[in-house]
Amino acid sequence: MNAEHHETRVLPTWLYPAAFWLALPVLLLSLLLPGGERLGVWFMMAVPAVAAAVVVPLNWRRDRAVSVAALVALTGVVGVAVLKSALF
Repeated sequence: MNAEHHETRVLPTWLYPAAFWLALPVLLLSLLLPGGERLGVWFMMAVPAVAAAVVVPLNWRRDRAVSVAALVALTGVVGVAVLKSALF
């Protein structure tokens, strides 16, 4: 039996370490710079959106349900951003 779970094959293997090594300096800067907390917050909100944007095209033919779920999540993020900008 294959020990690899289906969920671990959704994102490319290079994305996890790339996001981690990008997150370290961004989050450090967000702590050290005055007013930098917005940078950290926006980065942490962008990480799942980027992951969903990668999942949709890479898995569309192989696992349509995962791609549709990622597309729905992206649509929700865009909807929240539009609604927030309209309210504030």
